Amino acid sequence: MTVIARTERLGMRLSLGTFRDHIAAFVEWGAAHHSSYVCCVNAHMTVEAHQRHEFMEVVCNADAATPDGMPVLRYMQRTGHPEQERVAGNDILPALLEESAARGLSVYLYGGRQEVLDAMVARIRRDLPALRVAGTLSPPFRPLTTIELAEHAQAINRSGAHVVMVSLGCPKQERWMAAMKGQVHAVMLGLGGAFLLYAGMDTRAPKWMRDLSLEWCYRLWLEPRRLWKRYLVTNSHFVFLAIKHYYNDRRGT
Repeated sequence: MTVIARTERLGMRLSLGTFRDHIAAFVEWGAAHHSSYVCCVNAHMTVEAHQRHEFMEVVCNADAATPDGMPVLRYMQRTGHPEQERVAGNDILPALLEESAARGLSVYLYGGRQEVLDAMVARIRRDLPALRVAGTLSPPFRPLTTIELAEHAQAINRSGAHVVMVSLGCPKQERWMAAMKGQVHAVMLGLGGAFLLYAGMDTRAPKWMRDLSLEWCYRLWLEPRRLWKRYLVTNSHFVFLAIKHYYNDRRGT
């Protein structure tokens, strides 16, 4: 079973390798029904991990913790890994769907509103008719009971799914995947807002903004009332963490 190389950066164990290397590993894990989970690490997740020790363990114990956000990627590139590629959830989702269709793997969609899941399934049937959607489940927003968690794991396993794509928001989806490791016999990926993007209910920043690490500006422009405080606090905290870890991480290269 492929093990993705990791590096200690920003106090976390972040994944190394190309985008295609990651997709190949996820497909291998899924095909083998290897119970595993993937975190896509951005500035928000980094700050959450440093504020809560138990969540830091969730991220560090993941089978892969990919450099999703451009600030995280740029940090890695400037501290010893200049060739590292971005492995973002918004790109993983369509690429893994295509590869799953080509390899005969089935996919389960977990989380998000039912209308979002329905829109995703409709697009999959249109664009990837060979791909089998093993099932969808839109869980209640409230915390799930132990019985409900067990029932959901059983439903996913009965479906025969190889790949489970999860959208519950950070840090809820990462905690869910960690709790399900060993219970769900598939590779689980926390993809958050990638569901909305694939469903056609959200838009992505232009590539030039993404390349300049300005995707957060685009999101802020779209939803200023909801996001201004989060970005002000989160981005400021991330900058502080980056400065704090910079010299130690450079010495560790």
